[in-house]
Amino acid sequence: MNYILFDGPYRKNLLPFTFTRPVADLRVGILTIRQKWESYIEYTTTTVTEDYLADKFPMVEMENNIMINASFLPNLEVVAVVKNLKHNQALFQGEDVIAFFVKEGEEVNDFSTFEAIEFEGELLKIEHTWDIFALNGEAIIEDFNLITKDRQSQPIPATINTINPENIFIEKGATLNFATLNASSGPIYIGKDAEVMEGSIVRGPFALCHNATLKMASKIYGPTTVGPHSKVGGEVSSSVIFGYSNKGHDGFLGNSVLGEWCNLGADTNTSNLKNNYAEVRLWDYQTEGFARTGLQFCGLMMGDHSKCGINTMFNTGTVIGVSANIFGSGFPRNFVPSFSWGGSKGFVTYKTVKAFEVAEVVMGRRKEDFTEIDKAILNHVFEETKQYRKD
Repeated sequence: MNYILFDGPYRKNLLPFTFTRPVADLRVGILTIRQKWESYIEYTTTTVTEDYLADKFPMVEMENNIMINASFLPNLEVVAVVKNLKHNQALFQGEDVIAFFVKEGEEVNDFSTFEAIEFEGELLKIEHTWDIFALNGEAIIEDFNLITKDRQSQPIPATINTINPENIFIEKGATLNFATLNASSGPIYIGKDAEVMEGSIVRGPFALCHNATLKMASKIYGPTTVGPHSKVGGEVSSSVIFGYSNKGHDGFLGNSVLGEWCNLGADTNTSNLKNNYAEVRLWDYQTEGFARTGLQFCGLMMGDHSKCGINTMFNTGTVIGVSANIFGSGFPRNFVPSFSWGGSKGFVTYKTVKAFEVAEVVMGRRKEDFTEIDKAILNHVFEETKQYRKD
């Protein structure tokens, strides 16, 4: 059987993160959505996504294919049903299709000819950007149970203060010294070759993915995920950092999501609560306006390759696009388009030639290549988002 993850109807709701990746490659919990599905079904997957992303995230079709809506996070119950789908069967939850079985070359325009099966169990669904941090605690718990089942944690070093140590799992190669890990409100996962420096205080649910670092005296409130090869310091609460991003210094990040290759300058602070305690609205690329979130706490959404200078202040509910560079005093506006350069006094277009020079240097420091495919994707994003920039 061949399994293919497709973006589903919520891709535009998940911008700016889906400008540069399929929905399947969003990180929620410890793993990406793709990694979760592949762990449960024990097969590799391919992707149906936007044409400009297809060279980096290709689709492979075979004789028998089960298409899976990547907005849904898997669990044992739904995976059992998905794996047993037959040709022309489709699994639904309400109006949303979860998965369906097609033969090679078949096109599906509607499901009127399919046998519809209703899934009655509970599922986590990533429908909006803020779901990434709002559902992160439940996702960490699911992933923790999946990853650690029938496995033994590395010993907890003697210098570590712990609460509920049975809810802590440390992978091989991880380094921890003179820190406090409190897993009473959720599990704590420390990935392979990760490091927790001295004086750090962590309250779960929390995931420090492989090769990631908590800097000295970090204060982490769960649910929080620090993705692979990321470096985090200061105070962080209820946030998800996808990977290869840095918040290396003091400052507060709360109820926020950072993409890959982001950098927050020293003493950057995000507001996650309005002064009047009102509901937070976020920029919505689909309606091209500010949408209600239903949330009282919501901080910063920052797309891949974006950066900010020291002492940057972000208003409650700020959305930053891809490859933006923000600096200077005062609060920048709470929607900053992709490839913008500036701050509270105004923005100009961040030219791709300059942005690509920075990306090549930044990725090279982590022994990663900035490829021609990456350039093509970012060029597409530059053109797609030019309508939002005003020079």
